[in-house]
Formats: sequence, C-alpha cells, structure tokens
Amino acid sequence: MDRYIEFATNHWMLFVALIAITFFLIQDIIESALQKFEALSPSLAVAKMNQEDAIVIDIREEHEYRKGHIVDAINLPLSKFDENIKKISKHKNSPVIVVCQTGTRSITACKKLVKEGFEKVYNITGGMQSWEDNKLPIKVSKK
Repeated sequence: MDRYIEFATNHWMLFVALIAITFFLIQDIIESALQKFEALSPSLAVAKMNQEDAIVIDIREEHEYRKGHIVDAINLPLSKFDENIKKISKHKNSPVIVVCQTGTRSITACKKLVKEGFEKVYNITGGMQSWEDNKLPIKVSKK
C-alpha cells in the first residue's frame, strides 16, 4: 500500500488522470444501462423497417437532409424538435428509428422521444455516415 501512495505522490498527474478516466467510464456504463432506447446498426435498422413497419425520423437540418436521406424518412430538425414532436405523436406505439449524420445528435432526440412516451425508440449507430458506408439506398431531395 505504501508503494501506491508513493506512486500517487510522485506521479500525481497520472494518478489524477486515472481517477478521471475511471469516473468517466463508470458514468458511461451506468448511463448506457439506464437508457430506454436501443442502438441499431444500419442493417438491423433496415430489418426493423421491413419487419415492423418502423418510421424513420431524420433530425438533421434541412440542408443536410436534402443532400441525401433514408427513403420515407421524416425530417424533424433537432433545432425545432420540441415544437414539431406533436407531428409524430400518433406513432407512440410504433417503432421509431432516429438518425442524424454521425449518430451523436440523435441520442438527444431519442431521449426526448422516450420522455414524451414513445415506447419503441431506436438510434442508428454511426448515423447517415454509417448508412452510406454500408451502401444502403438514399434519396436526394431537389427542393
């Protein structure tokens, strides 16, 4: 035990970094265990769309959406998400798949959907970037 204390006092910056990393890892594990939505790969999302008639919500901004989106996806930009969430309230019992560009912004939308009472919420891991990397079909809007 004395050697650990000696190490911690001699290399305090490494010790503080170890404590910080441990804290963030534990926080991430707890948060992922408590989240009420699931993460799906693009191929599993396609299966979910085909088997369970899931709706797709694209939360990217309109200019990003027009460059290419999943066919039949509903564009509800995250910046206007709270005011537009009522447009999809009839789908509370249906599977809802949320996508953004990289899979990070969509987590915020997933949390809001769960809070609003949506029962089956899914996030596409990697977002549209992963969707396109897997060579899955996209639709380009002209307007």
